[in-house]
Amino acid sequence: MVNLPGDNKVKNRIVIKNGVLLVMDDAWTLYDDGMVVIEDDKIAAIGPTSDLAPKYPQADRVIDARGKAVMPGLVNLHFHSGIGKGYCDHLPLMEYLMTAWYPLTRNVSSQEAYWAAMCSYSEAIRSGATTVNDQWRQMEACGDAAEAIGMRAVLCCDVADDEHQLDSLADNERLYQAKHGRANGRIEVYVGIEWLPLSSRKLLVGARDLANKLQTGIHIHLNESLSEVQESLRLFGRRPTEFAYDCGILGSDCVAAHCVWLSDAEIALMRETGTNISHNPASNAKLGNGIARVPEMVRAGINVGVGHDAAECNNSVDLFSTMKFASLIHRANRVDASLFPPQEVLAMATKNGSKALKHNTGSLEVGKKADLILINLKNEHFTPLVLGEQTNIYSHLLFAANGADVHTSIIDGRVVMEDRRLTMVDQDEVFAKANEAFHTLLKRI
Repeated sequence: MVNLPGDNKVKNRIVIKNGVLLVMDDAWTLYDDGMVVIEDDKIAAIGPTSDLAPKYPQADRVIDARGKAVMPGLVNLHFHSGIGKGYCDHLPLMEYLMTAWYPLTRNVSSQEAYWAAMCSYSEAIRSGATTVNDQWRQMEACGDAAEAIGMRAVLCCDVADDEHQLDSLADNERLYQAKHGRANGRIEVYVGIEWLPLSSRKLLVGARDLANKLQTGIHIHLNESLSEVQESLRLFGRRPTEFAYDCGILGSDCVAAHCVWLSDAEIALMRETGTNISHNPASNAKLGNGIARVPEMVRAGINVGVGHDAAECNNSVDLFSTMKFASLIHRANRVDASLFPPQEVLAMATKNGSKALKHNTGSLEVGKKADLILINLKNEHFTPLVLGEQTNIYSHLLFAANGADVHTSIIDGRVVMEDRRLTMVDQDEVFAKANEAFHTLLKRI
């Protein structure tokens, strides 16, 4: 415990100095040689190393970030812990769901889910994500994994009507009672809805009632594919987002994933209710679902974050690759190279994701939670590097970097990865156990 001017009750102080600091605030502040002071789980000071170093001469740990960028951790706004990466991934959405996804998720055991989640969170941390918004099965086991590895996680069940053999609202409420607020608040629980083709009006209204009762959020898939839109029209006589609005699902506490096929009227409903949208461009492209109307969403003032979806329909948890795809796919589709410049997309993966989940993260500012990453600048991805007013570092981060450039990850003020090695768990064991879990599950189904 350090005893320095200021809060003498600080239990742990970490100083990160000599780094290139990307604050990701509204002014796009960048320090060529900056320092971050972390006290317990929050950022206590940030500024030039020359200014702050004399004020903080002592620390429990000093990290020399020379040759590294320091930035907020990424927020993966739509995440499914997954067990079957590369399995049946040549199929379109509906055929894939029936052939691979649902058989796996309906039959996964809690132990298999634990190791699958551990592996999913491992890949997320090792590629720069410090928060995941995770909807899957056996979520208490996933919560155990998040606690053990140090991940900040928002969890929800895969809720559908009973005949579809997934989770129920009662399961989701039990998850809330068991896991919400655990690990110093790092673990939260939302109410999850799989999607409208597996839902009834009663279920959707019940989901909103449960979210209000628990004072928590909702995580739902909406308008992912044309077939979903058609099925919703058949079942309810309304498009998916319209029916979700009718049932009270939408709101500032709701994260709607995909939203590929939103009509003008549905975009207006999203704007009216303050609903947050997770853009998952790589998954949507891989499954042949189309390209979301994100330029229109942004112009409407909707808060849009970024997610990878599931490893099975993306094959990578790396949000750097997803961010690059998010920019390029819209430029190509609209024949407009001005769309989604680097800083805007990086903000989607940090500030916007944090805002969607109502977290005190997403930028390196005093009082914010200490969720941040250090990125190795000494490689070809960042060469040539220009700092100052004409910096190209944001461009390099979006168009050249990948998750393997992440050197260190800090979540809730704790170093959970250093020099590419996880610190809280044995990553070699994680990889082996996750592989074993998939083969065991595959044999069983």
